[in-house]
Amino acid sequence: MKFIHVTDTHLVPPGDMLCALEPSQRLNQAINCVNQMDGDADFMVLTGDLSYHGMEPAYRTLRDILEPLDMPCHLMIGNHDDRESFKRIFPKTPTDPNGFVQYTVETEHGAFIMLDSVEHEQSHGILCEKRLGWLEGQLQKYADQPVYIFLHHPPFQVGIGSLDDCMLEDPAPLGRLLLQHGDVRHLFYGHVHRAIVGSWLGIPATTLPGTNHQVGLYLGPEPDMLGSHEPPAYGVCLIEKESVVIHMRHFLDESPRFLLADPKSKSAASAAELSPLPDKIRGHA
Repeated sequence: MKFIHVTDTHLVPPGDMLCALEPSQRLNQAINCVNQMDGDADFMVLTGDLSYHGMEPAYRTLRDILEPLDMPCHLMIGNHDDRESFKRIFPKTPTDPNGFVQYTVETEHGAFIMLDSVEHEQSHGILCEKRLGWLEGQLQKYADQPVYIFLHHPPFQVGIGSLDDCMLEDPAPLGRLLLQHGDVRHLFYGHVHRAIVGSWLGIPATTLPGTNHQVGLYLGPEPDMLGSHEPPAYGVCLIEKESVVIHMRHFLDESPRFLLADPKSKSAASAAELSPLPDKIRGHA
């Protein structure tokens, strides 16, 4: 199975800029790349911070940008989102009985559980008793299947002080539930605007750059969160019974593609001398 992971699109109202970039243009470029390069994926997951201010015009822009996507898209919310505004524009997105944007996607490889860690007007994440109770029920329902967890906030420190200050608050109850299930294969999250691979309580965990701006890599405490124009990317996730593999697709990268083993490429003194890709590969690598 193949799916696409996108995070932290941070859309603003049409015509507005954010960090000297245009978020809607960036997301359009990402969607175009997905359709061209990864259109065979089963679905896409967006792990929150869909908008920057939680305003309805930004969600309408998101709806329009996703219209040409060649696959289903499962939406989640983050701390920059407004739950009620989001639900008004995307009324078909499932919610749990308490109105949180939480739901499960059943797949041939197990249950993909989407969590809502948003606390209104707070940067940090929360999973309250109601949300944890819903998750416990889902884990019991899918006790005999592999489970994949998606949430916006990381439930552990990533080593960047300003991000560790706004991670998921009190992650221990979540950890206990996941360990009780015993077959949580992977945890996907957003929020940090960087490619990070690690594990939490023995559970592999991955996040990605955002589609607009990034957070600079400054380990340890710092006075303010550092911004960066490092390249954006989305995740190309390959799920098999025995493995989870995640590739980063840098969708704005226009560097040369060439046949690496060709002697012409090995001896090339300039990019113009590199051996070009055959037609059947060009546009797909």
